[in-house]
Amino acid sequence: MTQYHSNQRPSRRSLLKLAGTVGLAAGAAAVSGMTRATAAPAPAFAHPGLLHAQADLDRIAAKVNAGAQPYLAGWQRLTANRHAQSGWKANPQAVVYRGGDASQNFPTLYNDVHAAYQNALRWRVSGDRAHGDAARDILNAWSGTLKQVTGSADRFLAAGIQGYQFANAAELMRGYPGFDLDRFKTMMLQVFYPVCDDFLRHHNGAFITNYYASWDLLALCCVFAAGVLCDDRAKVDQAVEYYRNGAGNGSLRHAIPYVHPGGLAQFQESGRDQGHCTLSVGLMGALCEMAWNQGIDLYGEDDNRFLKGAEYVAKYNLGEDVPFTRLTFQQGAPGVWSKTVDDTAPSADGRGDLRPIWAMIRNHYVNRRGLAAPYSTAMAAKVGAEGGGGDYGPNSGGFDQLGFGTLAFTRDNAAAQVPPSVPAGSAAGSSAGPSAGPSASAGAPAATPGAPQAPPHRLGRARPGGPPRAAPPVAPPTR
Repeated sequence: MTQYHSNQRPSRRSLLKLAGTVGLAAGAAAVSGMTRATAAPAPAFAHPGLLHAQADLDRIAAKVNAGAQPYLAGWQRLTANRHAQSGWKANPQAVVYRGGDASQNFPTLYNDVHAAYQNALRWRVSGDRAHGDAARDILNAWSGTLKQVTGSADRFLAAGIQGYQFANAAELMRGYPGFDLDRFKTMMLQVFYPVCDDFLRHHNGAFITNYYASWDLLALCCVFAAGVLCDDRAKVDQAVEYYRNGAGNGSLRHAIPYVHPGGLAQFQESGRDQGHCTLSVGLMGALCEMAWNQGIDLYGEDDNRFLKGAEYVAKYNLGEDVPFTRLTFQQGAPGVWSKTVDDTAPSADGRGDLRPIWAMIRNHYVNRRGLAAPYSTAMAAKVGAEGGGGDYGPNSGGFDQLGFGTLAFTRDNAAAQVPPSVPAGSAAGSSAGPSAGPSASAGAPAATPGAPQAPPHRLGRARPGGPPRAAPPVAPPTR
């Protein structure tokens, strides 16, 4: 069939030829009884469209201006945080190290990332340009300086967590005067994304079960966020496909391997410790929320499997008993070292751990979708008005989540179930689409869960086996 570029004008003769070709094709289809629908172009990405859609930001601003609770309490947590002050000055590094023998300078990165996000959120809610300028300057300083995130296996943690958080700050600042979005996109695509992509493909040369769910999930958050920020559908699709069908522990049915009676489902890190288990819950929630704002209902995937997992973790951390199915898996790397881990009960280590993750989960399932989430609701109440980075200690675990969920995710009860902004299953969009209910693909849980890796604070210093590409030998992880 003749094709034309948009700047070429077809001749009358060409148009007649094209019309004849189309007519013959239509006639052939009619004779054979077949009809072919032309594929609609993929919808555009919604911006802002990661953790915060424009409707969310409008709602927050209106509620704060009206002095409505609990928004006002959440706003006060934000404005009191030292990272949320307009006088914050960035300290960008050309190379960020996490783990290994080099100087550990990654706290500089996570402190600046949270300062950028908190100032960006303050600007979006209040309109105060001093905070917008502060966020812009932090983002520009890092995109003009950072060339590499490296270190031991812990480099994957820094790239994944700080990568997706940085992308969220940049998404809030899209279109702000003086913000060099193109340069920031280049940093995301050349510095953060490749580290996360490599991890998801190779898992540092280790057995696929060596790494816990949180490692995959933080990489997925970064890949998805980079895809939306950079309008790169292939990266969004990569993250969604892995979440649904990936071989590692961050895919849904590996991260939540067993569904128990009574609406509870066991998380893969439940037998490890509760600090990391709640980290997995928070990361999965962040991925689901970002996807929701692009019209993809990962929250409802597999008959609301994430809700069942969150309820399980919340119930146990509220001090109640939960069922447990034995979880056995292999650690190490082929040809390097290997051992079998056997989890027989939920770990009491860190039980009662409080993270600013529950307001988002509770408000989605209860207020958006009209479902029951009693244990997530109780955990949200226990945490209170959620803070953010800097409110939960100075170490890396206190910066694992962007936080401020009471402010950002509280919403009124919906009169009916609210669909994503476009039909579930499409990659993105900003226009309303028909209701896309939760997936109901039940069935037996995946049988290959588990994969330990030792933490420092909250996400440890990893010592997995089989480092890829000429890395030195590794020692077994500690529990």
